[in-house]
Amino acid sequence: MSDYLPGTDLIIDQRENDYHFSSDAQLLGEFLKIRHKDTVLDIGCGSGVLLLYASLHQPKAMYGIDLYEEIIRQAEHNLALNGLSAELITGRIQDYRERRFDVIVCNPPFFPATEENLMKTDPALRAARHETELSLTDLFLSVNALLEEKGHFFLVHRAQRFNDIMHRAQDNGLALKRIRTVCRKQNGSVRCILMEFVRGAATECTFEPPQYL
Repeated sequence: MSDYLPGTDLIIDQRENDYHFSSDAQLLGEFLKIRHKDTVLDIGCGSGVLLLYASLHQPKAMYGIDLYEEIIRQAEHNLALNGLSAELITGRIQDYRERRFDVIVCNPPFFPATEENLMKTDPALRAARHETELSLTDLFLSVNALLEEKGHFFLVHRAQRFNDIMHRAQDNGLALKRIRTVCRKQNGSVRCILMEFVRGAATECTFEPPQYL
C-alpha cells in the first residue's frame, strides 16, 4: 500500500499486515531540527518514516536500527523509492556501540511491558508498542552512549510518562532544550509530548505553543 508522508512529496509503502506509522511519527518528523553536517540515527526505524523526514534537512549521513530483518528491508525499500539511502542495522540498540551521532531520533514503544491487556501477539507489533525489547531506561542509556557531546535527541512520548522521561534524561546527562505539547483539540487534554534534549550542555528550555490535531 503506497501513500505520501503528510506534508511532503515523499512516498512510503506499508505492508498490509505490518505496523503502520501513526500521527506520532509525523509529529516528531515535523518537530526535527537537523543541520547539513549532522549524522542522524533513528532508533527503531521501522519502515523508515523518521529517516524520510530527516532527509528533508539533507544531513551528512543517516543510520537506522531495528530488531527485525524484514522491517529493515522495508525501510531500505522506502528509502530507495525516494532516491535516498542510509546505513541500516538489524539488532538491539543496547548492543550497538560502533560510533557516535550528532542527532538521535526515536518514536519508542509507549507502554510498559507490564500492561498485559494491551499486548499484541506478533513480536514485531508488540515491540513497536510495548517496552518488551526496549525500556525507557535502556533507551536513555543507549542515547547517552551514542550521542556526541552537545548532540541532540528528539523524542515523542505519552504525556503521562513525563516524570519518568525527565528522571532518565537527568540520570544520563541530557538537558531538555525544547518541548511541545500536542492536543486533540483546544482546551482538550494533552495527547503526547515532543521533546528535544541536548547532551552535556546547560541550556534554557523553550516551551513552544501547543499543537492541535
